[in-house]
Amino acid sequence: MPKLTVVPGGSSVSARDRIPTVAEFFAGIGLVRMGLEQAGFEVCWANDIERDKHHMYRQHFGDDAAHFQLGDVAGTRGDDLPDGLSLAWASFPCTDLSLAGGRAGLAGKNSSTFRHFTRVLDEMGDGRPEVVALENVVGLATSHGGDDLAAAVRELNELGYSVDVLTIDARRFVPQSRPRLFLIGAQHPPEDARDPNSELRPDWLQAVYGDSTLSTHRAPLPSPPIPLTSGLGDLVERMDYRDERWWDADRTEAFVRSLSPIQLQRIEILKKARKVSYRTAYRRTRNGVAVWEARPDDISGCLRTARGGSSKQAVVKIGHGRLQVRWMTPLEYARLMGAGDYTLGGLRNNQALFGFGDAVCVPVVAWLAEHYLMPLVNGTLGSIAPNATAAHVQSR
Repeated sequence: MPKLTVVPGGSSVSARDRIPTVAEFFAGIGLVRMGLEQAGFEVCWANDIERDKHHMYRQHFGDDAAHFQLGDVAGTRGDDLPDGLSLAWASFPCTDLSLAGGRAGLAGKNSSTFRHFTRVLDEMGDGRPEVVALENVVGLATSHGGDDLAAAVRELNELGYSVDVLTIDARRFVPQSRPRLFLIGAQHPPEDARDPNSELRPDWLQAVYGDSTLSTHRAPLPSPPIPLTSGLGDLVERMDYRDERWWDADRTEAFVRSLSPIQLQRIEILKKARKVSYRTAYRRTRNGVAVWEARPDDISGCLRTARGGSSKQAVVKIGHGRLQVRWMTPLEYARLMGAGDYTLGGLRNNQALFGFGDAVCVPVVAWLAEHYLMPLVNGTLGSIAPNATAAHVQSR
């Protein structure tokens, strides 16, 4: 029989009937919260160190943002968190794991904050949540030859969690190429899937499951939506060709001149078309020279934080003999992150771009929460394996 939980007013409800609560570490602007809430979770505690993100979170969620703790996670202790949590989520900094970063790995200044997350869980003792979820760039899987991923799994094992590792690209839900890695820890993991090496766990992730020193599981999950091949044009913010945000003739010409012959050929074909097309472009350094590279498809490149010129993404409008270029807008960032209704009023442009570029795509979280996290919390994800509580891994 499910245990009973006492609620205000003296009544009691089944643990499966109450709303599962979540503590979100490195919460940013709250896009993970938006996805979790779509599946029925309630975020009751959140933390982040960035003031601008805190401001965006408070502006969007209003009175429901009182639980946000602004500050360094290093100052958080286990007894700071609410009792009765079902899930702890952590999108810890990717700076030292990204291919665009220094690849210092979990020992790096920023990504090492992962260990503050596990420290807090350790300090919670028997009160730690049944399920944890971590999100980061796919570079975590190859950092230090896979040793960092194994170390992260092992650290969660020591806290009593068996770990599943999977990758999901936001492109399955929105027209943005944004692959990410997810680690799902469970104190009571489900039995392994019959076909565990699915598209969510490609060959390059299998090494972690073959390590006999680690406690892992592979949950049975439905196939996610197939990756989109178009859709950017549907999300682009419409603006008049005379809008001042479009670059002037000289800057546009410089953009065109920097394109490679192959890209220029593609652009010229689209320019002559009788319909309008949209492409995104990044500035790259090739052989010491800054050039522009436009994607060949109707999909956005991975949105990034607006720190540094190469990280900013441009929108190219082509057709009817005309080509125009401008920076991507905050509204387009929000739409491409699946957060189209996010409150943008009064935000500085770079503040908004930074907040969205450093976040997690809402529909990815919602899919994961609906098909994995909520059933796992409720004990309905497949059949529960006997004695599979990761207890064979010594807890601290």
